Amino acid sequence: MANINVSLQVLPSVPEERVYPVVDKVIEMIKESGVKYEVGPMETTMEGDLDTLLEIVKKAQKICTQEGAKRVVSVVKIDYKEEGVTMDEKISKYR
Repeated sequence: MANINVSLQVLPSVPEERVYPVVDKVIEMIKESGVKYEVGPMETTMEGDLDTLLEIVKKAQKICTQEGAKRVVSVVKIDYKEEGVTMDEKISKYR
């Protein structure tokens, strides 16, 4: 399967001072997964095959609840084309 892009924003229901530490744990898990990713101010965008990226999304929910979130609201965006899509084709002209 061709690479696609998935953007993930997690909003864990934790005290305000815990939001960034919980999100940092999610980003660390994404980093350790080995997929190409880019952290933005509102979301993290990843590149890889759909099944792998959706597993990462599921793991992100678990990390948030393991860190004390009673609820997690996540915003997921998927950019899919049969032939694949890359982050570079979208943003390379801005770099």
